[in-house]
Amino acid sequence: MILKNKNVLITGASGGLGSAMAKEYFKKGCNLFLTGYTLEKLSDLCEELQQNNFFDAVIKCRVCNFNDSDDILNFIKHVKEEFVQIDIIINCAGVFPIKSIEEMDINQYRECIEVNLTAPFILIKEFSKEMIKNKWGRIINIASSSAYSGAPLTSAYCASKHALLGLSRALHKELKCHNVRVFCVSPGSIQTPMGEKTVALGQSYETFMKPEEVAEYVAFATAFDGHMISEEIRLNRIIA
Repeated sequence: MILKNKNVLITGASGGLGSAMAKEYFKKGCNLFLTGYTLEKLSDLCEELQQNNFFDAVIKCRVCNFNDSDDILNFIKHVKEEFVQIDIIINCAGVFPIKSIEEMDINQYRECIEVNLTAPFILIKEFSKEMIKNKWGRIINIASSSAYSGAPLTSAYCASKHALLGLSRALHKELKCHNVRVFCVSPGSIQTPMGEKTVALGQSYETFMKPEEVAEYVAFATAFDGHMISEEIRLNRIIA
């Protein structure tokens, strides 16, 4: 089991997809450091995982404000105090503002870029150092189908996800020689609280993917350790 005993940092773990990722990697025997905006949801998730802790895995959690660079740096320091190294980063935290360009103010735009793009950049920059040193690592950036397209009322979100895809492409080429593998996962609409917001854009929630199947697919794709890699993973609904 390639993933067993690996230390995994998951952002956005209090959300629908992030919590599904936590459960899936936990089933693989990984130690988890979970972060999100809501301490109550994180605590409930940690408690649920501990009840099924067959591998005696370590589970830690801490709230972090990804719109605040200073808080991110403090968070990184805290993670390093708990875990010697991080082997796998899953950048799942995100915000999804739905507003026209006229309605979108600069602070909302900046928050979207900070959370969806800048925070992953900072975390990758810091934790990839040990991955490079150890000649092993996985960086998983959760983008969106919006990384490849555009839609009305989602200009800031689409801009951030396009940029995250570009960051992932560049880092894939930069880090692969160190056996640090970078994946950009771009799912369509998922049955999560964030996904519910897209109903306002005319989408049918019943046709959305389930977070559990997305998490299972990602864990499977990132577990290969040979000469094969799918650095860009697009996951779409059968009925859109």
